[in-house]
Amino acid sequence: MGSLIMMFAGLTSAFIVKSNQVGWKPVSLPNVFWVSTIVIVLSSATIIAAQRAFKNRNLATYRLLMIVTLLLGITFIAMQWQGFQALWAQQITFKGSGAGQFLYVIFGLHALHVAGGVIALLVMVTRAFIGRVKVYSSVPVEIASTYWHFVDLLWIYLLVFFLVLGKN
Repeated sequence: MGSLIMMFAGLTSAFIVKSNQVGWKPVSLPNVFWVSTIVIVLSSATIIAAQRAFKNRNLATYRLLMIVTLLLGITFIAMQWQGFQALWAQQITFKGSGAGQFLYVIFGLHALHVAGGVIALLVMVTRAFIGRVKVYSSVPVEIASTYWHFVDLLWIYLLVFFLVLGKN
């Protein structure tokens, strides 16, 4: 996670530097990015509840909440795609100079990391249904939960960053 923080810090720093150059074009975020924020925050709440259910050995609730978290993660990625399509429809592309170019790269990289989290959730859900538990350890659930919260908080940071600095 430290390397991801450094990568996104570097990208957002480059954004700030480039935004002061001649020809910079600001961008207005499509509303779907707001809705996707609600979705990913809800997914953080469901994974917290899933972690609690696992620790209480309530496997049925854990399974259900992990499935809900997984579906919310997939929904988030789908909404990001819709946001990219809305930007493209506004003629915000990689050509020229502006916030749109950074937005595609930064939000796209974030979506890839969420996709990695979705894969981890899929593995966790699969293991919850077909895995045999020899040692009842919450460590894998805690690791998945920590990563999921990280991509959630990173998204909130990126959204606020673009809302504040993307309209210069």
